[in-house]
Amino acid sequence: MCFKDVVVENQVGLHARPATFFIQKANEFKSSIWVEKEERRANAKSLLGVLSLGIMGGTQIKIIAGGVDEQEAVAALSKLVETGFAE
Repeated sequence: MCFKDVVVENQVGLHARPATFFIQKANEFKSSIWVEKEERRANAKSLLGVLSLGIMGGTQIKIIAGGVDEQEAVAALSKLVETGFAE
């Protein structure tokens, strides 16, 4: 199990377009991946799950992965979030 805390850098948070980028990236990995905000956790490969967390800009989230490529998954998703989804 691998995890990392990151702050969502883009202004509007994980709304539809950035959430779609996030999910597409998560689906590139074989590992099970979750995103956690406070006490709530959602499947990072599910658009509805990620959107249901209501992640706004400036919010700290935890990216958690478990599986064969867990470290690569956490690193790639963390980088995507930290760079503001290139917005």
